[in-house]
Amino acid sequence: MTTSTLTWFKSSYSSADGPDCVEVAITPAIIHIRDSKNTEGARLSVTGATWTEFLSFAAES
Repeated sequence: MTTSTLTWFKSSYSSADGPDCVEVAITPAIIHIRDSKNTEGARLSVTGATWTEFLSFAAES
């Protein structure tokens, strides 16, 4: 699967006009993360386990 065929979901915490806009695309092996205001910019890809660990950490912060 190429990144052009991914289905992206915007975070519910992202605002329509603010600087904090994150989108994720989930595949069986990788979670893709990008800035929704710069969709052609840099992207981060992590494993499902890493994503789960990050979400647990963020929820505690």
